[in-house]
Amino acid sequence: MTYRAPLADIGSALKYAAPLLPAIEQGLFGELGVEDIEAIVAEAGRFAAEVIAPLNRIGDTYGTPFKDGVVTTAPGWKEAYRGWRLAGWNAVTAPLEWGGQGLPQIVNAACTEMWHAASVGFANGPMLTMAAIDALNAHGSDSLKRIYLEKLVSGEWMGTMQLTEPQAGSDVGALRTRADRAGDGSYRIKGQKIFITFGEHDFTENIIHFVLARLPDAPPGTRGISLFLVPKFLVNADGSLGPRNDVRAHSIEHKLGIHGSPTCTMIFGDGGGATAFLIGEENAGMTCMFTMMNRARLAVGLQGVGIAECATQQALAYARERRQGRTSGMDPSKSAPIIAHPDVRRMLLTMRAATQAARAICYATALAIDRSERESDEVVRQQAYAQASLLTPVAKAFSTDIGNEVASLGIQVHGGMGYIEETGAAQLFRDARIAAIYEGTNGIQAIDLVTRKLPLGDGAAVNSHMEDLRGVVGALDASNDPGFGWTAVRLGDAVESLARTTNWLIARLAKEPEAVLAGASPYLRLFGFATGGCLLAKQALAALRLGEDASARLATTRFFAENIAVGAAALERTVVEGASGVIEADAALALP
Repeated sequence: MTYRAPLADIGSALKYAAPLLPAIEQGLFGELGVEDIEAIVAEAGRFAAEVIAPLNRIGDTYGTPFKDGVVTTAPGWKEAYRGWRLAGWNAVTAPLEWGGQGLPQIVNAACTEMWHAASVGFANGPMLTMAAIDALNAHGSDSLKRIYLEKLVSGEWMGTMQLTEPQAGSDVGALRTRADRAGDGSYRIKGQKIFITFGEHDFTENIIHFVLARLPDAPPGTRGISLFLVPKFLVNADGSLGPRNDVRAHSIEHKLGIHGSPTCTMIFGDGGGATAFLIGEENAGMTCMFTMMNRARLAVGLQGVGIAECATQQALAYARERRQGRTSGMDPSKSAPIIAHPDVRRMLLTMRAATQAARAICYATALAIDRSERESDEVVRQQAYAQASLLTPVAKAFSTDIGNEVASLGIQVHGGMGYIEETGAAQLFRDARIAAIYEGTNGIQAIDLVTRKLPLGDGAAVNSHMEDLRGVVGALDASNDPGFGWTAVRLGDAVESLARTTNWLIARLAKEPEAVLAGASPYLRLFGFATGGCLLAKQALAALRLGEDASARLATTRFFAENIAVGAAALERTVVEGASGVIEADAALALP
């Protein structure tokens, strides 16, 4: 089973769930029209399906051999990357002045989903390079931009994000990598970083590391962290590559999945210190790094969508071909395709509906980012920024949870064959698992949502979002289409569960922080159920309004509302009533 870009589903999510059409109509993207975007997405889908996807299995089995400090990527990968960057895919959203195309984030979101669906291992490196471009463009000095941005934008050089250390994972403030000031305005870095994606590889001749480190006189914690640019090779005044910098890959990790993506332990300062250049101001590195991380978090959410989409395609194809057992009303001498069995249908519908809901949330987040950058009215721009901030942790965590769950269901649909590597279902399951961990674990995303994002504007951002969801429920009521079944009622219940739970959390943020934290993850899932269901409904309503064949969209929306979103009430009770069961459970967690 090979990957096929789901252009119809992507197009519906772009136009009606995000929603892209009003943004185009108001001229937010200049002369860029729907036809242009559809052409770009279709070509990206072709490249993903025809060039990248056939290499996915090769990357999984070949891995990333490491010898004498050199990583060799899988056969065909280096050539595919060259074709990918020469086609301009690395530069989709990059600034025009540095050779980019300046296209909207929403367009790149659709492309990013397809790159990851084709091969997560391949897409990981370019994903971080795009995030590095954002950080350097936003916070770098003019001289650093002149030297590095054009090569990063073109993809001739790739970027890395280096935060984690053995003693400092999610607790970034505990990092020990040291930066010392040099007399020429540069810095010297010594230390170790672990879990560095594409820290060493053979895709490009230079690798530009974005490294968090601490100055000797820095204040403690995250207030004392600075961000530095550390090239693998120093750059001469004429732009040519100079001597090798004092940074190297010490080893690569042997991982559960994403075998084609080299994950490195990096050493800085064997020879006295790696030459580094400050990005932004001293001790303000977290602000700079969050520019990089927030874009990467959305991209990782899209990674979850891509894996879920690929798993769904594989499971559907297998379920149509595999014959097992019999169903009522059929010839007893013949076995039925397993897609005819209700429980298999339930699994497949769960996979499809959850995938489409996660996609819609990610695309809505991308459009909110676009509005926060492109709206001419400052008030509207700030409102969009708040919406993007609210949705980003949900896009990352909900979508990667869905990626894991859908990949697991994909194995179940395949039965015993899903547990066999040759079908590819197992690889998707292995590849999906990391997405809920890196770029901030999903638990951290949930904490960010309830402690930092809900209070934005004294609750204005989340209240505005709630009104949008209620508007969708009202439109469902007004449509009176029997094809929706109980959708309006069930989504209305989910939205009101979200509203009540939101108010409960906000009221207790200051006085009962432990109770809030105990309910953070179930709350994020509740948020995803209500939001994802309403965004699916928007697409179905648009299809009805335009006179299109809406049967598939109605069926998907109805299934999500009646079989998935109904879990909202239970999640509400978990948040509101279940905190003490978490906080007071020491006896259950005691060592035997």
